[in-house]
Amino acid sequence: MNDTLLHVAAADFEAARRLDHLPTAHRAHALHGHSFTGCVRAALPEGWGGVAGGEVDALAARLRTVLAPLDYRLLNDTVTRPGDEDLARWLRGQLDLPDAYAVGVRSTSQAGVQLDRHGDAHVWRRYVFQSAHQLPRVAPGHKCGRMHGHGFEVLLHAKPAPDAAVDPERIDAVWAPLHAQLHLACLNDIAGLDNPTSENIAAWIWHQLKPALPGLRWVTVYETASCGAQFDGRQHRVWKEFTLDSAVRLKRAPDGDPRRRIHGHTFTLRLHLAAPLDPIMGWTVDFGDVKAQFAPLFDRLDHAPLHELMEGGGSDADTASLARRIMTLATPLIPSLERLDLYETRGCGIILQRGGSEPALPV
Repeated sequence: MNDTLLHVAAADFEAARRLDHLPTAHRAHALHGHSFTGCVRAALPEGWGGVAGGEVDALAARLRTVLAPLDYRLLNDTVTRPGDEDLARWLRGQLDLPDAYAVGVRSTSQAGVQLDRHGDAHVWRRYVFQSAHQLPRVAPGHKCGRMHGHGFEVLLHAKPAPDAAVDPERIDAVWAPLHAQLHLACLNDIAGLDNPTSENIAAWIWHQLKPALPGLRWVTVYETASCGAQFDGRQHRVWKEFTLDSAVRLKRAPDGDPRRRIHGHTFTLRLHLAAPLDPIMGWTVDFGDVKAQFAPLFDRLDHAPLHELMEGGGSDADTASLARRIMTLATPLIPSLERLDLYETRGCGIILQRGGSEPALPV
């Protein structure tokens, strides 16, 4: 099975806008402002931007250049109807990337729009609920068998029908009754959530919302900031995130390029797994098991010179090469691994995935 490697970049801008097409009484009709984030995922040939291994930096620079005319400006002067979707379409056109898999705009930490490679818009909304739960089927002594709590986060992604748009406020409306059930509650007491794993919570939310929100595409549940589950009506996926404080150097960078020097990043490494749902345990995998299985490799990667990991392999220590190397080393440890995200900085890095496309978490 062929791997797909995507270069990812994100950049922020501050801007004001009026959404004149909304009713006069709507609060967004008036002049207001946001801290926006633009993002892009694209398959780029090696050396795109001039330096082999510098594709992420080049993509981020292109994105910042395109967004610069919007920074500290009135968006209506550039985009006729500067809602999130129209901004994303403007950004896609300005970037002019032949193989852009996704282009998105986030207007707040709770809302945004992502255009897929076909140009279809996916609206996403983020919600938070504070709840307690315990997992009744874990082995004795497992910490999740004790009653405990989380500040859960839920992302709902919806795609409109061909002849309709997805109204973000419609998503808010259909979510509100579920929030009333889930917030400040014990999840085990809710019908259908007697075994409230992240996978079961995501599927429960899906089945509750899908009849009222036909365009629902997938549900993402963050159990903690570093792990969670997704459900698209057919398949469960989970992820576990790690932080690597590691050094690198790019030996292929031109003379005088500072990337030839030893430098470093606080990398974000996210492992995505796809496996059948265990009908007894109610999960695909135990997040604790993933951490334990990955631990030997994590110890080689964290607080280490990653360029030495690449020596003898004929590859540089650019983020794409590192992602491929980590995937090769991690797969025997975690056979259900199907995707790896490696970010140098927030929103800028690599997605390496096997098989078809899958949901990506917003920046």
